[in-house]
Amino acid sequence: MKTALYGAIIGDMVGSPYEGRFAIKTKHFELLNGDCNFTDDSVLTIAVADALLQVDTDADEDTVRLHVKNSLQVWGRKYIYAGYSGSFRKWLLQDDPPPLDKVTNGSAMRVSSTGWLYDTIERTRQVARNTAEVSHNSPEGIRGAESVASAIFLARNAATKDDIKIFVEREFGYDLSRKLDDIRPTYRPVFNCDNSVPEAIISFLESTDFIDALRNAVSLGGDSDTLAAIAGSIAEAFYGFPDELVAECHMRLPDDMRDVLRRFNYAMNFGLEKKQNC
Repeated sequence: MKTALYGAIIGDMVGSPYEGRFAIKTKHFELLNGDCNFTDDSVLTIAVADALLQVDTDADEDTVRLHVKNSLQVWGRKYIYAGYSGSFRKWLLQDDPPPLDKVTNGSAMRVSSTGWLYDTIERTRQVARNTAEVSHNSPEGIRGAESVASAIFLARNAATKDDIKIFVEREFGYDLSRKLDDIRPTYRPVFNCDNSVPEAIISFLESTDFIDALRNAVSLGGDSDTLAAIAGSIAEAFYGFPDELVAECHMRLPDDMRDVLRRFNYAMNFGLEKKQNC
């Protein structure tokens, strides 16, 4: 069976020790050490997936937004110390909070489930936009979510890397022609979509396999868990997820998050309409 969401979550774990002052500029590091654990990237990836399992694939936009917003708050409050920014933590704790108009990359790192569930690129983009709008409703935040979801959709439908690059550049205006060796020397931790989503996609485009995509992303020395989560989510759709990492992922997740992974992968493989029977 195909797997989904594992790529984003294991990417988050692999990148988690290498943020901020711990950033590295090399691909030569231990992939999963004792400090690797899930962060807010995984919690919110699970939250969006859980929300989409609760609605029909053709649910209207208001319904999608409502379920995503509620799920983000439920899961975010449950794991309130997972690593959110101060403003997003406040959003999680408010009653019926308005969107934050944020440009940060949170909308892109949590969106991977939308790349897997829908039959058309148009529907994929619409739902990705809805998942962003509840909190990250700036053009930059929405563009980040749509571009990552689109790349996943294309990758899982046998698009080539050139196909993915051309589509993302045309539709979203990102420059994906740069090389990691040129980006790496001056790149620093940044948390907005426009300066992290393209770099994460390039990390995938230059990769030779799933693990290489994660090493590429971490080696930039940026917002490493998010870069690797995004690169990993696309790489999983393109290459598949290594069987040997499934147990590593499960070992580092609590039962409730593993349960969403199980239900989501059942729905993805056997039809979302069967989700209630999982």
